[in-house]
Amino acid sequence: MLEFRLLGTLEAWAGERPVALGHARQQCVLAALLVDVGRPVPADRLLHRVWDDRVPHRGRDTLYAYLSRLRRELEPHGVWLVRRSGGYVIDLGEATVDAHRFRGLLDRARRAAADEQAEALWREALGLWRGSAFAGVDTPWFNAQRQLLDGERLAAQLDLVDVRLRRGQHDRLVSELVARAEVHPLDERVVGQLVLALCRCGRQAEALEEYERARRRLADELGVDPGAALRRLYGQILAGDPDLSGDPDPAAVRVDVPCAEEEVEDGSNAALNPVTGRQLVPRLLPADLSLFVGRDAEVDEACRLLDADGPGTLTLLVTGPAGVGKTAFAVRTGHRLASRFPDGQLHADLRGFSNEPADPFTVLGAFLRALGVRGGAVPAELTGRIHLYRSLLAQRQVLVVLDNAAGSQQVRDLLPSGVRCAAVVTSRTTMAELGCRRLPLDVLDSANGLALLREMLGPERADAEPDSARSIVETCGGLPLAVWVAGARLAARPYWPLAHVARALADEERKLDELAVGHIAVRASLELTYQQMAAPTQHALRMLALLPGPDFAAWALAALLDVDLSEAEAVLDDLVEVHLVQTGSVGATGIRYQLHDLVRLFGRERVERAVQHRDRSAALNRLLGASLHLADLAADTLSVDFQGISQAELSSWRVSPADTGHLLADPLAWFTDERQFLIDVAEQALDRTKAAPAAGLATALTTLFQVGGHFDDWERLQNRALKVALSSGDRHSAAKLHRCLGELTTILDRYPEALNHFEQALLLTEGQGPAYRAGATAGLAYVHRLLGQYSSAVFHFEKAAELARQAGNVNCLVYATNGLGVIDLEQGRVEAAVERFMECLRASRGAGYRPGEAQALRCLGQSHRALGAYPAAADAYRQAVAISTDLGDRLTATHAACWLGDILVRQGEHREGRRLLAQSLWTYREFGNLWGEAATLYALAEAQLAADRPALARRRAEAAVRLWRQIGSHTWLAIALDSLATAHTQAGDHPAATRARDEAAELRRT
Repeated sequence: MLEFRLLGTLEAWAGERPVALGHARQQCVLAALLVDVGRPVPADRLLHRVWDDRVPHRGRDTLYAYLSRLRRELEPHGVWLVRRSGGYVIDLGEATVDAHRFRGLLDRARRAAADEQAEALWREALGLWRGSAFAGVDTPWFNAQRQLLDGERLAAQLDLVDVRLRRGQHDRLVSELVARAEVHPLDERVVGQLVLALCRCGRQAEALEEYERARRRLADELGVDPGAALRRLYGQILAGDPDLSGDPDPAAVRVDVPCAEEEVEDGSNAALNPVTGRQLVPRLLPADLSLFVGRDAEVDEACRLLDADGPGTLTLLVTGPAGVGKTAFAVRTGHRLASRFPDGQLHADLRGFSNEPADPFTVLGAFLRALGVRGGAVPAELTGRIHLYRSLLAQRQVLVVLDNAAGSQQVRDLLPSGVRCAAVVTSRTTMAELGCRRLPLDVLDSANGLALLREMLGPERADAEPDSARSIVETCGGLPLAVWVAGARLAARPYWPLAHVARALADEERKLDELAVGHIAVRASLELTYQQMAAPTQHALRMLALLPGPDFAAWALAALLDVDLSEAEAVLDDLVEVHLVQTGSVGATGIRYQLHDLVRLFGRERVERAVQHRDRSAALNRLLGASLHLADLAADTLSVDFQGISQAELSSWRVSPADTGHLLADPLAWFTDERQFLIDVAEQALDRTKAAPAAGLATALTTLFQVGGHFDDWERLQNRALKVALSSGDRHSAAKLHRCLGELTTILDRYPEALNHFEQALLLTEGQGPAYRAGATAGLAYVHRLLGQYSSAVFHFEKAAELARQAGNVNCLVYATNGLGVIDLEQGRVEAAVERFMECLRASRGAGYRPGEAQALRCLGQSHRALGAYPAAADAYRQAVAISTDLGDRLTATHAACWLGDILVRQGEHREGRRLLAQSLWTYREFGNLWGEAATLYALAEAQLAADRPALARRRAEAAVRLWRQIGSHTWLAIALDSLATAHTQAGDHPAATRARDEAAELRRT
């Protein structure tokens, strides 16, 4: 009988053996049935669960195909997927699915007569979890199920704590409760359990500090006091109540408050958890490998070297030839040392010996984001990144693992500076100039090489042919990767005798000698596998070596080979079977594949020998064309960009319509999976000076960069593309890129740069058609409006609207008309503004331009707010939030959510209003959007004034004023000064109030 696991990645097990479940979307269908195991699920409900409202063309046919395949895969194991009158059902008991078994154990635990029995049942239930439920699946229905199960898991964890506290295990609970209170700082039940455990451990002072910390947080962030149960516990501690040493009542503290506004220093969003306001703890080490033998002594030595006292940061350099297992060794060592570095572990593959080594600028960006630095707060230049990185690590205990380094130049800026930090670096070179401790890795001896082979094949099979097993290990020269390749081929073919591979290796006399030298060490094993493949599979491996980046999806191989997706997937199956291609993560649109760097090197040697240059170039052009085509369609589906101009004409090769529909069923999920690969493709094209299509791809990615907040990638890629376009004289591409970079610098509040980009775009499109001029003109107008330069803004918005009409570009016309309406609104012409916004709403709905619809609704909400029609304003804001959220555009959704929070406060719903404003503040800080942060701080000041809390209102208003001064918008600076004056008045500081009002009046006069 099969066992199904949903509490983590979806898995099926027949005893101790995993069972393949097919394609990622097919697995989603299975999971959707398993949630209701034993009960029929109608086809319409399955379609909704798996695809939501993005059901592909002929979605029912696709669903029926998945169901048919699942039947074939499950029936040999005695599991029946049948059709009944109510729908499709998997005919099994709930005990075969871990999620149902989890809930059954919870029910039994709650009904247990004795605490000892209850504790055992809670532990058994929680032990079923292997990670986040339905890991890797991202649809609204599965997300809701995940949230429900996560809530049940947390409740179970807290119930288990209650039992353990009753059983006197408080001394063993403190560390666990401290960690949980970091994650759930506003959950009074969690705080109560921690306070009680500390008190019972004789740590009353710390218990009182935890209570006081929670009280302040609840007051500052939500404007409420602790609940009755937590207050009662506090009083008992102060009174020295002897009952605290008896049966506790932590279960009475059950107030679970969602995340709200965090009190942090304005502008300091680096290295903070947006839930707790404390430091983020990155855990970036890859998973430890189970197949790891023969290095115990070396791991112990590495730990000893890194444990030793020294005057500064400890750095350990692990050296050895390719394939000797340096990466696996570094990962194992990192996991062994993790507890010594409680502030986190960073990891980066520097790809030092590939054609595309990682540069320190990019790695530092990734490290800073892992440490909590968000959006525009990541410095734009290398020196700034180095300084911020060193500052963040100066007072922490962090382990940094830098894998596959080419030399000290690549490593030096990435080494931590904190005296309690350490680094592990792996390289094929000795890096004589790097001051560090060194640990060379040699090949495995015969005993350990044989142990590795036995781990892969099982002791019975290896011991049945001991001479052949020993011959394989000796022929591989003890190189772990070579042993692994030979063992993997045998493991995939249980019917092969070991003598088959042993004889094949023995015939390769010249290559046997090469097994002991650098990367050539694995060539014999790879050659052996390669020669036994069919010619089309050999060709596929050669072409895969042309791909940029560490991983890829099947559509990329389809483009390289000029075949359809199913044919590419079939070839990849063949390559996976012989372990030349590895399956990586399962993304939203299917499996991602990986090539080991040595296999890639092997393939490059073959492609240079066997494929002519023109054919290689044609293949890369097809890859670029496919990337451009898919990215452009994904961006068009999301329809966030007001430019509204397709890049499709630049695409030289396209994925078939049927395959495109499958890949882009969820365009945002597709981009999330493919972002780095698409960037790598664009970079590769720029290296080949393919300016126009590379610029087209970079331009198409603008929408996807914006929605995901990938500002670093956006700026770096488009700046490079701009340089290539200008140097090659491609004015048209340069104009597009200037326009896109103008939009980025506007979002990042770098207005002088934005103005320059838009002006350059207009200069470069002089004499061309109206399409691109419309977008650049509208962007220019928008920046002038943000700066309060209304006459210039009106002139350019009107010009943009005229150009958009000429080009037939509804998106840009709506954008420009909306901008004119905002100016009317900000200058007090509310009725005129409403007319423009209604015009935008009608045009957007007629054209299906949903971002324009959301923008018009948000601005109508602003108009209703100005007129005091708060219910109508709230309704408009809610509609705008819903549309932007559906599009996956968090930043735009926040623009409406912020003002919805303001309206709710004005309607007396203070708690919910402040919660929305707090969430908006964190989102703006995450994206590095100063304009939005300033607007939210102003709204928070107004909310605190409405709650009669002048001290907090003054802090918020002062922060808003500082940001408006920095931005340079006199209109909004005057509005924020009015709020600050009111806060001063409420606080009784009348001279300060007068100064703020006078400055606001002067700003309005000028």
